Amino acid sequence: MKILVTGFDPFGGEPINPALEAVKRLPDTIEGAEIKWVEIPTVFYKSADVLEKNITDFEPDAVLCIGQAGGRFGLTPERVAINQDDARIPDNEGKQPIDLPIREDGEPAYFTKLPIKAMVEAIKAEGLPASVSNTAGTFVCNHLMYQLLYLVDKKFPNIKRAGFMHIPFMTEQVVDKPGTASMNLDDISRGIKAAVSAIVKHYDQDDLNIVGGATH
Repeated sequence: MKILVTGFDPFGGEPINPALEAVKRLPDTIEGAEIKWVEIPTVFYKSADVLEKNITDFEPDAVLCIGQAGGRFGLTPERVAINQDDARIPDNEGKQPIDLPIREDGEPAYFTKLPIKAMVEAIKAEGLPASVSNTAGTFVCNHLMYQLLYLVDKKFPNIKRAGFMHIPFMTEQVVDKPGTASMNLDDISRGIKAAVSAIVKHYDQDDLNIVGGATH
């Protein structure tokens, strides 16, 4: 089995992105699966181009994209991506699409193909906070998740598991952000590894049928 794991470059004025730094620390194999990590630009559409090229070249069985969600407390596998760009800030090339569809021929939304509840339980088993998220936002993270699932639907049907997970700020990033949640890089990387392990173990199994919803 081969798994592609992606991490975004820094954006929004931050000098570092824990998504990229954490995936760099992943081992070459997890539960017997070959792991390849790749850096993704925080740029609308270009992010999807880089992702598609790496999928074509590596031919993975599963894809896990990782992004920073500053302010979140734990690691949060995403349930759904919506066909909408509505950028609060410009991307790294100054683009700021507002209320625009990502793919004219795409579905209104695509649901993850990852065992997100099993991933949450695996991360918690490592002593780390995790929960299912029901919104990936409307910036480049949602854009990339939507593009990934669109590509799986339209072009790469052999990819059985694909989706996105957000991670918190690194501790170093919140020195000037009092009261903001964070996690050290070693723990973030350990949580991602646990999530990947769950993907491998549940590759041919249904996700866990346990509570993962939220009231708001």
